[in-house]
Amino acid sequence: MTILKTKEEIKIIAEGGKILATVIRKLEEMAKPGITTLELDRAAEALILSMGAKPAFKNYEGFPYSLCASVNENIVHGFPSKYVLKDGDILKLDLGVLYKGYNTDMAVTVPVGNVSYEARRLINTTKKSLRLGIKKAKVGNTIGDIGNTVQRFVEDQGFGVVRDLCGHGIGKGVHEEPKIPNFGKRGGGENLVEGMVICIEPMVTMGDYNITQSEDGYGYATRDKSLSAHFEHTIAITEKGPVILTE
Repeated sequence: MTILKTKEEIKIIAEGGKILATVIRKLEEMAKPGITTLELDRAAEALILSMGAKPAFKNYEGFPYSLCASVNENIVHGFPSKYVLKDGDILKLDLGVLYKGYNTDMAVTVPVGNVSYEARRLINTTKKSLRLGIKKAKVGNTIGDIGNTVQRFVEDQGFGVVRDLCGHGIGKGVHEEPKIPNFGKRGGGENLVEGMVICIEPMVTMGDYNITQSEDGYGYATRDKSLSAHFEHTIAITEKGPVILTE
């Protein structure tokens, strides 16, 4: 069941979202050749705690880190490690913050050093698909309108949309109803109403959209080893239109 939020709750979520966005921006600045993803995880946790919040992902369903760090063909939920980022990598940073009892969730894809033209096009396409999806997140539309918009734009650019993973509602829980797929039919799915708080998160591949799960049981990668990109914002559905809470 979808849990609607009051204006007061949305204000708290926005406060947490501001903390999250600040941390993500710092991690983007740090993501250079020569740094390990484990160092980024430790920095993320320290920054979140210093700002009066808690890492939402750490120990969530047993996940042992604060940050999801996924490199190249790895899409989401990657374990931070001693892997040293190198020129040409593309890095997905997915992070959550718990603040005053409410969660926010955000993801970006960072080009490390000099990346290929196609990798940059993949990143830009995924980022733009999120912006287009957010524009559809308004009262009177449906979840299918969001997914259809993301899918059509991404596939028109020659890329694939992951089918087996999706966005979600968020609030006191990290993952709440409803599910927000990145594909679908116009007018399909649940109606969007005021008070919904959702995470829209396109996951896009350079090749086939089929995925495989990592041996650790958490991460996911493209089955054909093609590059992938991921962007995410936490969004409130309001009478005045969609409001990005993670900025």
